[in-house]
Amino acid sequence: MEIGITIRHTAWRTALPEARRVTRKAALAALALASEPPANELAIVLADDALVRALNKDYRGIDKATNVLAFRYADGETAPAPGEALGDVVVALETARREAETAGRSLHEHLSHLVIHGVLHLLGYDHANDPDAETMENLEIQALAGIGITNPYMPAGAMTKK
Repeated sequence: MEIGITIRHTAWRTALPEARRVTRKAALAALALASEPPANELAIVLADDALVRALNKDYRGIDKATNVLAFRYADGETAPAPGEALGDVVVALETARREAETAGRSLHEHLSHLVIHGVLHLLGYDHANDPDAETMENLEIQALAGIGITNPYMPAGAMTKK
């Protein structure tokens, strides 16, 4: 799987110098949960709130920044054929940093979570209803545990996993 990582907002380089490595590791952890190789290419963009807000407005009709957007290349419920691109994940630095601080987590941990979340969307998972949300959260917890990151849905400082 080719994973292209683009840093579109240079503040990522100072906020988290190892952002490329963290992003790649998280993406691979999420992809490892796929039952079969989903595609041969994935693009991840580390951006700022301004770009994510513009994309959110253009593609979802929501005029505000969000933490992560996922743009799946395959139409509908069909997974991309082997050899095709999976899609794009775009992460907003300012929102990610703010959420990490609020949750008492490092930017490294939260970026990992957001990348995994975005890749799971590309793999066809969503959180439109409670059962789907629970499935997706459990997959996120599993992928994060695989790279040594604790359950993000537990209160800060909690020692047990879900």
